[in-house]
Amino acid sequence: MSKRTNIRNMSVIAHVDHGKSTLTDSLVSKAGIIAGERAGDMRYTDTRKDEQERCITIKSTAISLYYELKKEDMDYVLQQSEGNGFLINLIDSPGHVDFSSEVTAALRVTDGALVVVDCVSGVCVQTGTVLRQAIAERIKPILFMNKMDRALLELQLDKEDLYQKFNRIVESVNVIIQTYGEDTPMGDITVTPSDGTVGFGSGLHGWAFTLKQFAEIYVEKFKLEPKKLMKRLWDDQFYSSTDKKWKKESGPGYERGFCMLILDPIYKLFHSIMNFKKDESTKLIQKLKIKLNIEEQKLEGKPLLKLCMRRWLPAGETLLQMITIHLPSPVTAQKYRMEMLYEGPKDDILAIGVKNCDPEAPLCMYVSKMVPTTDKGRFYAFGRVFSGTVSTGQKVRIMGPNFKPGKKEDLYNKSIQRTVLMMGRTVEAIEDVPCGNIVGLVGIDQFLVKTGTITTFDQAHNMRVMKFSVSPVVRVAVEPKNATDLPKLVEGIKRLAKSDPMVQCFNEESGEHIIAGAGELHLEICLKDLEEDHAGIPIKKSDPVVSYRETISEMSSQMCLSKSANKHNRLFCKAQPLTEGIAEDIDDGEVEPNGEAKARARYLADKYEWDVSEARKIWGFGPDGTGPNMLVDCTKGVQYLNEIKDSVVAGFQWASKEGVLCDENCRGIRCNIYDVSLHTDTIHRGGGQIIPTARRVFYASILTAAPRILEPVYLCEIQCPETAVGGIYGVLNRRRGHVFEEYQQEGTPMFVIKSYLPVNESFGFTADLRSNTGGQAFPQCVFDHWQLLPGDPMEAGASNKASIVVTETRKRKALAEAIPPLDRFLDKL
Repeated sequence: MSKRTNIRNMSVIAHVDHGKSTLTDSLVSKAGIIAGERAGDMRYTDTRKDEQERCITIKSTAISLYYELKKEDMDYVLQQSEGNGFLINLIDSPGHVDFSSEVTAALRVTDGALVVVDCVSGVCVQTGTVLRQAIAERIKPILFMNKMDRALLELQLDKEDLYQKFNRIVESVNVIIQTYGEDTPMGDITVTPSDGTVGFGSGLHGWAFTLKQFAEIYVEKFKLEPKKLMKRLWDDQFYSSTDKKWKKESGPGYERGFCMLILDPIYKLFHSIMNFKKDESTKLIQKLKIKLNIEEQKLEGKPLLKLCMRRWLPAGETLLQMITIHLPSPVTAQKYRMEMLYEGPKDDILAIGVKNCDPEAPLCMYVSKMVPTTDKGRFYAFGRVFSGTVSTGQKVRIMGPNFKPGKKEDLYNKSIQRTVLMMGRTVEAIEDVPCGNIVGLVGIDQFLVKTGTITTFDQAHNMRVMKFSVSPVVRVAVEPKNATDLPKLVEGIKRLAKSDPMVQCFNEESGEHIIAGAGELHLEICLKDLEEDHAGIPIKKSDPVVSYRETISEMSSQMCLSKSANKHNRLFCKAQPLTEGIAEDIDDGEVEPNGEAKARARYLADKYEWDVSEARKIWGFGPDGTGPNMLVDCTKGVQYLNEIKDSVVAGFQWASKEGVLCDENCRGIRCNIYDVSLHTDTIHRGGGQIIPTARRVFYASILTAAPRILEPVYLCEIQCPETAVGGIYGVLNRRRGHVFEEYQQEGTPMFVIKSYLPVNESFGFTADLRSNTGGQAFPQCVFDHWQLLPGDPMEAGASNKASIVVTETRKRKALAEAIPPLDRFLDKL
């Protein structure tokens, strides 16, 4: 652990069901932790019972492996290293989109990513999502094409088709990488087989290869060094065995290098064993120098095929070579990751310590998630040491995400009880852990909720908070079946909030306990954990509800005026919808609420043609100071205006957090202040007078600007065979979904249908879809955008969807049923 140049921290990321956990088994068996025969069926990193039953990964699991690279392979490692022993800290992450917050937490503490793509279904929606997250965190990807056995046995593709399929996948992965990774300081991070950054194989059968393996086999034959030969084994390089020459284009007698030298022996082995041609297969096995004992020679068919491929091209060996050669060590990676990780000045002691990965610098560690222990209600703080050394009994500063330098809130000075090493299903106690490693801490779980920074430096700033690619839009209310169990439920909800990076737990004013998650499956798992582990009591849960947003569709129809309670101050205001695209830009961080005002004004003026003087006078964003609504000062020469600025902004935060229609957050609203008349005496225009007045005037301007409701929409990608396509359209039409793209995957009988589906209609969608297509369709839903709900919420009517939603939401939140009338907020001149 102290040889920092020989550590590799990496995550395995991919679309759901592309074989991450199965592939990880090969690595675990190579390190001698599980038996080689069971690799692929055991899924060692799926530690929970429900993970094994459902055959999906739910939580990301970390495991550390030790591996020695052969002496001759050390020439390929371009970074500095000492000795040939490597420590690989591997995190197996879930692929299901509902758990993509686990992927974010895993990516933060690693430097490299193994992207797994199923070579039958190709690059899917979630592959793009996780790859984009990885590049945003400045993580270097390498690619592995999994399920090659299916391409040979089920699709029975011929060699040239398989090559073209591989080529297409490599291209589509590189398109994603280039789109999001243009200006990164990582250098060129595209993947190509001829460099050895792409592997091929089958995780279930436990075999894999890169071009490097085959280049080493053919060194004798071609008298070329492996690095040069690898270039010949991909792209348009054709070889003729009669002329013994290479050419750039195909001709009679010339065959593509990849097909002839790599696929041909694999195809021959498959063909002879699966067609039970004993003589052919025995010759081939001898020729490939695969050693079998007497028992094994009696096998035939698939068991023999698995065994031969595994002996000839062991997956663990190939993958570990790819990881150690191509992924960066902490020393390399932290040089370019420090700027985007550390919030403080880039030249203080800590920033330099992180940049150089210096074990002598002060401690700096980021906790990315909490892992439940066997001891009920306690958690390991799981994270990575970026500088310094963390040790048992050390006294540290624990800074939560709300900590501000120089203030005391969200800050604790405590000692660490123990440091442990995470090993899949178990943990190992360890004295101290130097920087560049992944570690679990015991005894600080009561001071952190989900994430935080741990340091020994007094002037330290926080590490940047993680940005998730999904948002919690589905929520349920929970209550205990027996009223006496309420304290246990409250305690359980606190533990649940710790155990999942994404889940949000809060209380409504009506006294309900609300749990919000990314989707149906995510909520189901969270509630199951709450009932069985965290609270341990039977609970009742409401039907899932969706969170909406409030917005407006036109400029306010009149100038709105509100007077303060003492009748001495007046605010004049109008609301208008934000230009289309700005709300999304605020969400994506293009328009930074806390950024520099001049840069923001320039951006708005260039892209959206705003008036620069107005764009400079943006007073604030709401809700929470960072939301997608703006308060703009359009006044001309008003006295004492700056003195009430903070109070007006506070009123705006309040109004945009709890909208006037049904107490939901607002989105895409721009409030303009046109005139203010104030009392000359400071005492009559304090916060108590101004804040409620500001809130009333904003409510009035929203009510006069044709208010509307926005609902969240999923992007839903469905894979199915051609026969099931009709059933899918039926289900989507019933649920207000609409299809915007449909295409057939080249080389397969599968169709991909992309559609938009309102989250509100998505409950039970999967079950409905499966029953209408005979279980042949696989949907994957990701939150995509907000869209207007048809209808005016102000007009009651049985067919008016918007008005029904508002009434139901108000009923649920125990508010008065009718939307408050305008004259409650609007005053006469």
